[in-house]
Amino acid sequence: MSSSIVHLSLAVVSGVALGAAGALSLRKEQRPSPAQPSSPAQQGPPSVGKGVSGPGAGPAQVIGGGLPAREVRDRVVNGGTIGPISDLLVRQAYTAAYDRRNKIPAWTAEHLTAASLQSGGGDRQMARFVEDEAVPELFRAKLLDYFKSGYDRGHMVPAADAKQSQTAMAETFLLSNIAPQVGEGFNRHYWAYLEAFCRNLTKSFDDVYVFTVPLFLPKRDGRDGKWRVSYEMIAPQGGAPTIAVPTHFAKVLICSRAPSSSSPLSLVKSAAGGGAGAMGDGKEWVQGAFVLPNEAIPDEARLESFSVPVESVERSAGLSLLPQELKSAAGARELCRTIKCEVVVRRFDDAQKKLGGGGKGQQQGPGQGQGQWVPQPPSQPQQQRRA
Repeated sequence: MSSSIVHLSLAVVSGVALGAAGALSLRKEQRPSPAQPSSPAQQGPPSVGKGVSGPGAGPAQVIGGGLPAREVRDRVVNGGTIGPISDLLVRQAYTAAYDRRNKIPAWTAEHLTAASLQSGGGDRQMARFVEDEAVPELFRAKLLDYFKSGYDRGHMVPAADAKQSQTAMAETFLLSNIAPQVGEGFNRHYWAYLEAFCRNLTKSFDDVYVFTVPLFLPKRDGRDGKWRVSYEMIAPQGGAPTIAVPTHFAKVLICSRAPSSSSPLSLVKSAAGGGAGAMGDGKEWVQGAFVLPNEAIPDEARLESFSVPVESVERSAGLSLLPQELKSAAGARELCRTIKCEVVVRRFDDAQKKLGGGGKGQQQGPGQGQGQWVPQPPSQPQQQRRA
């Protein structure tokens, strides 16, 4: 399965194509009609019901001197042009959907290979955080929003994944690829080494597809025992709160490779006369997901302790991340049953990090608390986990 097909499939099943269509519809409806009356005296009575734009419908009523009433009706009654709309952002090294309400990515998707991770001139030291002009100004994350926020500007697609060109590197520093992350113990440590773990998968697999998904998960209220979603909003100094701080972040991984002669898939393929495999391409597919709290995580924490079913992330985020073929009984194997899932955090002093960091952020944010809910399979009870 080619990279382009996978990216298109992932974008469509996530519902982003519908949002893009809504945006296109809105632009079309905003174009003035030459048949609009020039003055209120020329207007007929407001049209009600369907078919007002057909023959004999009469002139459209103008609201506020410029917007035809039927366009107001189409937006309010028929829907499809109001929103919510996710901005689909296609970059050199990744594809993303931008969440206008929370002003962070709804998800990002990457296709990693050993070749794509080779440096082609992309230099982190030459990149700077910038606002994304592809996002409408009203919904755009601003540089001042993060100033003295107490949080790092955390990359959803890491800069280290985009060394193929300076343009690709610069696109990872757009604020549409950024979400507030706790710095010390998370963004600069455990999370960074999870990103490295994803890159290292290209040593074992031909193709590695990585989703990064900010999550807002509930935690139990100690007063009444009920589950509630509570999260912080950061704001520019003296301004209104603007950007939502996720309680958790997820990495969802889909990997493929040619099966070895001893693998179960190879035996099935041989018995079937070739062409076996979850996607009908004869490849071995694996999948896995990890959900981490947006807080300092002990260096010695086992990566497998954060492993959850992919379906749990999909349910919590309202996304369809995996093709149905990979969810079937003969679909993809579990990642951590195929390879060793391990993160080894190596600490460096601040001076070394600043020399090689290139804008990871300077401040440590407060933790998001304990007793938070982590997605579980439907057959298992919800559990609490303390970092």
